[in-house]
Amino acid sequence: MSTNETSPLVFTDEELDLLGRTADAMSAYMGKPVLAEIMDADETGFEWVIFAVPLDIQDNPDDHVVVEIGGANARYAGNTGGMTMKEGDVFDCEYLWAIQLSDLEGVRYIKVDHEGDEIAWTDRLQDILPFIMTDEAIASDDEDDDHDDMPDTEDPDKPRILH
Repeated sequence: MSTNETSPLVFTDEELDLLGRTADAMSAYMGKPVLAEIMDADETGFEWVIFAVPLDIQDNPDDHVVVEIGGANARYAGNTGGMTMKEGDVFDCEYLWAIQLSDLEGVRYIKVDHEGDEIAWTDRLQDILPFIMTDEAIASDDEDDDHDDMPDTEDPDKPRILH
């Protein structure tokens, strides 16, 4: 199976950007690094991304679903939670969830939970991410305080009608 840029079972640059921003947002939200490693399509026929948190020294591996992240030629989305990583580094991590690409009709993404169960199917990546990611500007609350219903010039003797 071809894994070139036009293959439907390889993440696009836009998808990789969104996955990276999700890992970065999760790192900020959780207060610890969240790694998002892209797994190559060579073995499975489709790319997938795994989200995981490196175990700390005091973490008991028996309390987590543990996966190894990293290794030679590892590809990460996002800024790796601020971690300094060298080529080939491998980390024991707590598995959070994964998203695999699919060629099923109407389903491009399948989300897999920490037990290995497929828990969500969609054609829109944003539908299965934990945060709403958008590039649209969000109106500030201060703009709501503007009195758009008031005329530019008011006659102080004339009663105001508010709608």
